[in-house]
Amino acid sequence: MAALAAITPVVAGVASTGAAVSASDTIDQSLLGSRGAYLVITNAGGSSDTVTIKDFGTTRAGNSLTSNQYTVTVANGTEKVIWIRPEMVDPSTGLVTVTHSFTTTVTYQLFPVQ
Repeated sequence: MAALAAITPVVAGVASTGAAVSASDTIDQSLLGSRGAYLVITNAGGSSDTVTIKDFGTTRAGNSLTSNQYTVTVANGTEKVIWIRPEMVDPSTGLVTVTHSFTTTVTYQLFPVQ
């Protein structure tokens, strides 16, 4: 399990080429702030990557979600941006867990929403 690092954009710009994903990654709640972060997944590989994100949020009525995860498919040769909300953090670990079905030439960039 690898801890994802955030990139904070600045007015002058910041270089970002992306970093390799692993089969299971985590995002620390300290990177999300009160508004979350955008997770950009770029798949330059030969197969689709099914990204599964654990979600420990609740319904508006305060009930546990019926499914504590959701999936996003990133086809080969494409890129997707996923909003990671602060409510998705596992309260027992302080982390959001992100897993990948395919990792060869798949990279990520994590941008906190300021």
